[in-house]
Amino acid sequence: MLSLPFAGRWLVQNSPARRVPSHGVDVLGERYAIDFVGVDDRHRTAPVRDWRTFLATEPPERFAAFGRPVLAPADGVVVATHDGEPDHEARRSQLALVPYALGQAARLREGVGAVAGNHLVVALPGGTGFVALVHLRRGSLRVGVGDAVRAGHPIAECGSSGNSTQPHLHVQVMDSADLAVAQGVPLDFRDFREWRRGRGEPRPRASGIPDEGSVVEPLGRTQ
Repeated sequence: MLSLPFAGRWLVQNSPARRVPSHGVDVLGERYAIDFVGVDDRHRTAPVRDWRTFLATEPPERFAAFGRPVLAPADGVVVATHDGEPDHEARRSQLALVPYALGQAARLREGVGAVAGNHLVVALPGGTGFVALVHLRRGSLRVGVGDAVRAGHPIAECGSSGNSTQPHLHVQVMDSADLAVAQGVPLDFRDFREWRRGRGEPRPRASGIPDEGSVVEPLGRTQ
């Protein structure tokens, strides 16, 4: 079981609680993957909306998630890292999303780096699998291959690299450290509060998979 790999509030997208494969495809070990988009106290992914939001791309720095610390979700050992991919402009505009969607096949042909962007993989204790943290900010990785990590320790920052339309964190558990051949493994998180559909009063959860569209925050851990 994993801890949520961040502090503060994050919006849940592409949750395996809604469907499997969670991202609509079963490649690169992402069958049970889940996405988290950082939000502010009003559950907004970005406090600014202007003409760029509707007609163009937006700088990643505009978004709450960009640059937030990413924490180790479990004790383990780093077995793979990749850095150097650029952080892309964000695309909330449907006009901006069209050319991006048309380039999806080309990114897949370019390989793991073009899709996952900057990422790292941690081997979980006891040979129970590997957890990948994906779309990290370029130059933010604080650990390297062979480093032991403890749950809750900062290891990188959230970015918008790879196949990303806005800054977010993609988390998946796999049976291999190599995303190119890995098969996805079901995941589970411990000790968090959840705002269903981002509204109302939060409910504490001792374990589970957050629902699509909910906002979550680790219990006992704030920004």
